[in-house]
Amino acid sequence: MIASLLLISLAAPAQGYTTRDIGEWKITAARDGDGCFMTRIYPREGDTTLLFGLSADGSNRLTLLNANWSIKPQDRLTLDYRLSNRRLPKQPAIGLASGGKQGFVAAFDAKFPGQFAAATSLAIFRGNTPVERLTLEGTGAAIAELKRCVAASKAGPAARPATDDTIPLDPFAESKPKRKK
Repeated sequence: MIASLLLISLAAPAQGYTTRDIGEWKITAARDGDGCFMTRIYPREGDTTLLFGLSADGSNRLTLLNANWSIKPQDRLTLDYRLSNRRLPKQPAIGLASGGKQGFVAAFDAKFPGQFAAATSLAIFRGNTPVERLTLEGTGAAIAELKRCVAASKAGPAARPATDDTIPLDPFAESKPKRKK
């Protein structure tokens, strides 16, 4: 699922779910079919990107990326998160990079999506150093749509259109293998 979170620009709707905009949030099915994610880019120095992913098994991940950050992929750190309605101290996070930005990803308990939906703000700290402070207006509606997307991803793959088996799989190859039916 983490890989699918990082490939926003390559993400294709899975299982027939069409990407939707809910306020400032974009809801997209994960390419691997294992859930969905919501994305928002905050217009500030480094264009902070927040991604929240919810898998079909109920696990979730929160990713933040920013072009100005120097965290390296695979760095391990501990961060303190403050939702307007909950404190989550000393949460492990792992560094990553995607699309010219660096950031981190953290997993949370099964209650987190509901608490995230009810929150109006998110603040993240590395010890006493503020990492980011973000508004979460509209998150409740976005989480509701995210859950609909996950339900659609659980429904199974969308039917593929019939293929013409007279067209070779690679028409430019020396030996032209046939398509599988």
